[in-house]
Formats: sequence, structure tokens, C-alpha cells
Amino acid sequence: MMMQRYAWILILLCISNSGFPQEAAKKEENIKYYGKEYFLIEGTSIPETEKESPYDRLPVSYKGKVRPPVWDLSKNSAGISIRFLSNSTLVKVKWKLLNDSKMNHMAETGIKGIDLYSKVNGSWKYVNTGRPTAKENEALLVSTLPSAMREYRLFLPLYDGVTLLEVGLDSLSRIEKPAAGKYPPIVFYGTSITQGGCASRPGMAYSNIISRKLGVDCVNFGFSGNGRMEAPIVEVMAAMQASFYVIDCVPNMSKEEVEKNVAPLVETIRAKHPKTPIVFVENVKYTLSFFEEKVDNDINEKNNALRTEYDKLVRKGIGNLVYIDNKGAVGDDNEFAVDGVHFTDLGFMRFADYLISKFKENNLRVGE
Repeated sequence: MMMQRYAWILILLCISNSGFPQEAAKKEENIKYYGKEYFLIEGTSIPETEKESPYDRLPVSYKGKVRPPVWDLSKNSAGISIRFLSNSTLVKVKWKLLNDSKMNHMAETGIKGIDLYSKVNGSWKYVNTGRPTAKENEALLVSTLPSAMREYRLFLPLYDGVTLLEVGLDSLSRIEKPAAGKYPPIVFYGTSITQGGCASRPGMAYSNIISRKLGVDCVNFGFSGNGRMEAPIVEVMAAMQASFYVIDCVPNMSKEEVEKNVAPLVETIRAKHPKTPIVFVENVKYTLSFFEEKVDNDINEKNNALRTEYDKLVRKGIGNLVYIDNKGAVGDDNEFAVDGVHFTDLGFMRFADYLISKFKENNLRVGE
């Protein structure tokens, strides 16, 4: 009798649960997926026809012009986002990764996850993160929404590439491509910190924070360990219209490289953009700068070289150059880094706010 009772319980459980897969399948049937032709790709000024992938950061013609590590890093989608409008009651995302990268000091959500934001009363609000589990991923980011038109923005992985991206919306909704921004982007050239190391999620890279706060597109040429003011990257930058250029390369450079590369960078940009501001940013003080004299001396030496080169250019009469020092850039409590160097989300927010304050202090305005 006892065995019969258990058997009936198991049968009833099977019957009661048999509808779950069907309900899930039915829900999935009500989702329609949209590809790149339905959304606006931002964070790049390079036409898609000139790239291997729409989410790359350099033209394919530069594959043989830049060093191999730079090319490989250019396949990472740091700073690139998509924007669209929809009245969908849900937002799902599918994405395929190029490498499925891993690091021991950065969350996988930052390396290869996807962040969803929505505009509320004119400001971007974080919604949710698509968490990666393999090379091919999908995530339901928000559901059971009232049907109303909203503007959405998805920030793409910081330390991996995207080979395919699709947005899933309920089948009864519509999707619209928004208008592009009115002003040229801010173009950033820098190191692993500029690329986004080690943000917990893509939206927290400092160029992405600045983009949301200032309401302007930002182009991210952060190349981890390889931001050295090199001629091919500067050529790509100079080919772009920009509100202004921000150069944050000193952490990856030697004193000698700073002395060698600053003037040619300015000359290349000035040849095409005589008046567009160029902003040089000092190396921030790492946590060990307060404890190890050698670390502090090395940073000071490189920053002094940057200042010297900047002053030479100013004395030559080259205008619209801006110098930003590192005082107060990331706070004074040493809580800004995950490994003594690379930023946590706290560090990124502090640095973004610091740069914005310096942009305003130096009358750097978007679109001018």
C-alpha cells in the first residue's frame, strides 16, 4: 500500500509539472528576435563596411598596420553599445562571444557580459546584466513590463568580442531605431583602465559612465597594456570628427616613449583638426605609490615627462591643449582598485566624475 501511494504521488507530480516546459516553450514562441539592422550601434565612428565585425573597434585595413596585440584587443567591444526604442513587455538578449575570455581579477560579467539601461525622465537607469555562461549566451533581462515606448541601451563586453547580437522582444511589440546623437563623440585613447579593467559590468567603464552622464557618444580606444600613443591608432582617431580627444596612455608608456610620442600625436591630429581640443591625462597614483618609493618615483617621472612635452607644445603656440593632473582623481583612501592598479566600480565612478569636473573647468563642451 505504501509503495502504491508513492507511485500515485509521483504520477500526480509528473502530470502537474508536465505543463512547465510547454509554458516555457509557448513564452519563447512569443518572443521575436531582432538583429543589428534594427538598432543604432554607438561607440564607433568607423563604418561597418570597413570592419570585420560591426562590434570591432578598428578598420580591417589596419590589421597589418598595428601590432598583433593591439589588433587582437581591437576585437574586444569595449565602449560599444546599441540603442533602440520599444514598447515590449520584456527584453531578452542573445550574444555569441569571440573568445570566452577569463581573468583572475575581473568579474566575468565585466569581461563578457552585457548591461541593459533604460532612459527614465531623461537619465539612463541601470536595469540588469546578462551574465555569460558559455560562448553562446542568452538572458532575460526584464519582463512583465507595462506596454509603453521606452528607450534602451545595451553596453557590450569590455574584454571579449561579440560575433552575433540579437535582442528579443515580445512578438506584439514594435522596435524603432533612434536618431543618432547631434554632436561628435568624445574620443578616448588609453590603457587597460580606459578599456574597462576591472569593472564588474560593462556600463561601469569610465567612458561609458561619461557617455551616460554627458549624453554624448564616446569612442573607446583603450588597449590593455598597449596604449602607447602609436601612430596607426592616432591616424584612425584623426580621421574622426570629435568634440575633443582624451589621451590617457601614460600608464603603458616609459618616460622615453612619452618624450618621443606626444608631439607626433598632436601634429597628426592638428593636421586634420586645427582647433579640436586635445586633453592629456596624467597617470593616477597606484595604491603602492603610498608605500613603495620606486613605484611613486616611476609614476612621477612619466608624469613629469608628459608635462614637459605639453609645455613645449604650448610654448610653440599650439592651442586648445588641456592638461589634467592626477590630484584627487580617484579619492584619497586607496579604495579605488582591485589589484592596486585597475579600477573597481568605485574607482571608475570617481574617475569619471573627476574627468567631467575637469572638462567643465577647462570649458570643454560637447559639440564645440
